[in-house]
Amino acid sequence: MVPEDPFEPEMGKIRAQAPKSLKSFRSQVLHATARSGGMAKPGSAASRSVRSVSKRGRGGGVARVVSGSSGRTARTRRVVVKARYVKLTGKGLSAAAAHLKYIQRDGVTREGERGQLYGPETGRVDGGAFMDRSAGDKTQFRFILSPEDAQQYDDLKPLTRKLMRQMEDDLGSKLDWVAVDHYNTGHPHTHIVIRGRDDQGQDLVIAREYISAGFRARAEAQVSLDLGPRSDLEISAQLQEEVGRSSLTSIDRALLRDAGDGGLVAAGHSNPEYSALRTGRLVRLRDFGLAEDLGQGQWRLRGDMEPTLRALGERGDIIKALHHELKAMRMEQAAPDAVIHDSQTPATGQERPVTGRVLKRGLADELTDRHYLMVEATDGRVHYIDIGQGDRVEALGKHAIVRVTATIPELRPSDHNIVAVAARNGGYYSVDAHLKLEPAARQAFAETHMRRLEAIRKSTQGLERGADGRFRIGPDYLDKAMAYEEKEARRSPVKIDVVSDIPLAVQTRRNGVTFLDRELMGGNGDGYGGQGFGGEVRGALQRRQQWLVEEGLAGVNTHGQIVPMDKLIETLHRRELVAVGAALGKETGLTLKPVRDGELVEGRLRQSVTLGSGKFAVVERARDFSLVPWRPVLEKHIGKEVSGVMRESGINWSIGRDNGLGIGM
Repeated sequence: MVPEDPFEPEMGKIRAQAPKSLKSFRSQVLHATARSGGMAKPGSAASRSVRSVSKRGRGGGVARVVSGSSGRTARTRRVVVKARYVKLTGKGLSAAAAHLKYIQRDGVTREGERGQLYGPETGRVDGGAFMDRSAGDKTQFRFILSPEDAQQYDDLKPLTRKLMRQMEDDLGSKLDWVAVDHYNTGHPHTHIVIRGRDDQGQDLVIAREYISAGFRARAEAQVSLDLGPRSDLEISAQLQEEVGRSSLTSIDRALLRDAGDGGLVAAGHSNPEYSALRTGRLVRLRDFGLAEDLGQGQWRLRGDMEPTLRALGERGDIIKALHHELKAMRMEQAAPDAVIHDSQTPATGQERPVTGRVLKRGLADELTDRHYLMVEATDGRVHYIDIGQGDRVEALGKHAIVRVTATIPELRPSDHNIVAVAARNGGYYSVDAHLKLEPAARQAFAETHMRRLEAIRKSTQGLERGADGRFRIGPDYLDKAMAYEEKEARRSPVKIDVVSDIPLAVQTRRNGVTFLDRELMGGNGDGYGGQGFGGEVRGALQRRQQWLVEEGLAGVNTHGQIVPMDKLIETLHRRELVAVGAALGKETGLTLKPVRDGELVEGRLRQSVTLGSGKFAVVERARDFSLVPWRPVLEKHIGKEVSGVMRESGINWSIGRDNGLGIGM
């Protein structure tokens, strides 16, 4: 017990200046209140401090208090908290709705059923209503709460509600939140989604310290209270298990804290049992190539030990998930030869694209919406591919055959055009300056450069745009453009081309261009074999060749080999266009009008249709319609007036005749 300090009040007149002995105490209280986000008299120094804290976010002072190292001991129950905030502007709201839908997917409960959102009071919440309330919010906060001993809870909902009430107290505001519990992994966990508005309708700003450390400290304290502190037996069992783990452990963190200059660390410890565990872990790290035995109990840790162990842990999780999925598909035999292209190997397909049938698309990271594909490729192996942000990849059909190629960060020709124009225009780029220096250029072409600059400005905050709309182009512009491309490549590490949405069995006799025809014309017919998808493609190619002979689209040479006719792809494409055009003509009462290179295409964007040669846009006019190559950017403009010029490389569309919004294709 700490003895009480004697307290002697000093009396004074109302509004009299406080005695010096009290002034210092009062200033300490005001200062502490301000640091904690409390209220103070408007206009005072404390008030200014409070406003400064509020700009940094709510809960900063609380986080500094509750996350202090003195509160966490070896007996504290560990809780992993992953946190992220996302912007809801632009496509953010639709992406947030997709995320909310995904975390409620089938198979996440203990019974293997669909996840159910719950809230502060009720066990069943309408996610659509939550997203409707979120319309107009600038941000959304997402947390994943994963207690190390979550399996000891019969139900995680009471824990979540206690912690969210604590968060409301810490932040000084009621919160609008929903959550869903997942039991489909080895570690039960809870997804929590919080609106970016406080109870006064203002933008909710949470201090970085509270997001990164304060909430975790609160969670660990609550779990330790619920389940009791960890026993010696539990601590010992965990440390024993950590010795051989292929991921970052608490022993590793202790070693890194103890390491001196050059990564030197001693294996010994005052606790003999823990000393043996440290030595065992160091031997394991040596096997990984992350530690060097210098003799006499001295070791040197490799400088990149921590990120390497984190990467090993992620890869181990991927392997477990891959084996689990293949077992569910009854494809266990494919697991030993599976190929992993994760975030540590961003050059996926750089030397050769991965072509194959999509087995599954899923979330690699539920917090960041980072997705993966499992592809049964033509090489006979299953490939796990990190495809980056899910909202950047269109939905893939059930029978989709894709070609996956690495995104290689590189400067674009437009970047060099921008530098050249700015060099002759006083260091500034604008559409007018571009057209003045290059009279043959079209305005729509110059406007694509402005959109490029605006995208770089928003992403990197590294460009200056004046009030007159001109961009200041400094000598380091190309470096900034490359940094932007590298950032985009991390978000979209691969390019996915759907080469067919049609099952192989249907392609063998389809009266139109198919994936099989392109493989035959590309000379790849002999490149398939073995088991799985490669063997299926080889058989389908043989049946397709027989059909081509029957249709007079292929012949047999003197060696008995089947040889497709010249311009097979063009012939099949025309056949399919005529067939689809006839069907659409019957439906609409309009006539199909072919479009030639260099011809103007204009009319109302009616719909999209999928052919064997790809997806096409239907542009209709009063008496006829045209089929032209589709691009995803057109999806939100169906029903609008469009115009553009047909080119071999695509179409530069203008959406809406009144607003002249150009969309480069």
